[in-house]
Amino acid sequence: MTDSATITVRLPASLKQDLGKLAERTKRTRSFLASEAIAGFVERELRIVEGIEQGLADLREGNVVGHAGAMAEMDEAIGAKPR
Repeated sequence: MTDSATITVRLPASLKQDLGKLAERTKRTRSFLASEAIAGFVERELRIVEGIEQGLADLREGNVVGHAGAMAEMDEAIGAKPR
């Protein structure tokens, strides 16, 4: 078994009820489902924050392409006439 910790989360009553329904129907515990949901959310949000941080670092370092340059690259890639 992996390390685990307990936290308390306040949920709207209707969400707790829906979580219970899902737990019953999937033969999983509410705790398991909540943990899976939180893990997915945290992983997704961390990827977003890391992407933003990388974009800001690129901006600070001048590793960016302006709008006109980006459009020219896209036009070239799809074989379109220049704008």
